[in-house]
Amino acid sequence: MLVFDRITIVGLGLIGGSLGMALRRKRLAREVVGVSRRAVTARRAKTRGAVDLGMMDSKRAVREADLVILATPVEAIVPTALRLAKTMRPGSILTDVGSSKGAIVRALERRLPHHVAFVGGHPLAGSEQQGIEAADASLFDGSVCILTKTARTDPRALARVRQLWAPLVERVVLMSPARHDRLLAQMSHLPHVIAFCLASAVEREGLAVAPRSFLDMTRIAKSSPQLWDDIFLSNRDGVLASMARFEHRWRALRKLITQGRGSSLRRALARAGAVRHALGDP
Repeated sequence: MLVFDRITIVGLGLIGGSLGMALRRKRLAREVVGVSRRAVTARRAKTRGAVDLGMMDSKRAVREADLVILATPVEAIVPTALRLAKTMRPGSILTDVGSSKGAIVRALERRLPHHVAFVGGHPLAGSEQQGIEAADASLFDGSVCILTKTARTDPRALARVRQLWAPLVERVVLMSPARHDRLLAQMSHLPHVIAFCLASAVEREGLAVAPRSFLDMTRIAKSSPQLWDDIFLSNRDGVLASMARFEHRWRALRKLITQGRGSSLRRALARAGAVRHALGDP
């Protein structure tokens, strides 16, 4: 089902490479062009089937694109968008896959040239692995993609980006950038904060006998620090609010343990367990 003629993906890491593979698998574009700063990555992306054409010249790569997808680190999205939009043709669409949305959407809605429409996007899929070698065409299967909608969002561009994601994920959800950042701070950013803290809070001696529960809870602490420090800082208010909410629950549970209140502790654990059971298994 052809949706776009040419799609250019800027950034060929785990997400960009996987997206290219998924787009080509579903035949959603006549041509998928990938951009990397490293020639070896661009070549490898083509070899792995992530792109039809790998390039290093980003301005040339976006010149004839109908859709440009920015799969760069969060801190690079705005400057990259502003640099490339000048080269993009009238009527083209720019979107991203960044894990925070508020600051990005505000900046680009104010500063992008009028001939380019922007739609903020965030597929809720990923891995602690990195790079084009970790790319997987099935990465987005069964996942959710959030697209942001504001008073300034071009409805036709939003509809086309939604049409692109619909065959790749289980659900496409529209929400404001502010709501995205509040919810993702709780459901994605906070778990990473906790995993990083937990991995650094244990005695080294204990690592030799680490049980499966510890390995499961700290798996995402293997994620890229360069990626996650950008996310934490770009959604600082949301992350701090979710940390405060967690601290409140932490103190309440600590108090019950300190006071030896077994029945109250069991009820608190049961309430938390009911929330998790309601989600089912992945």
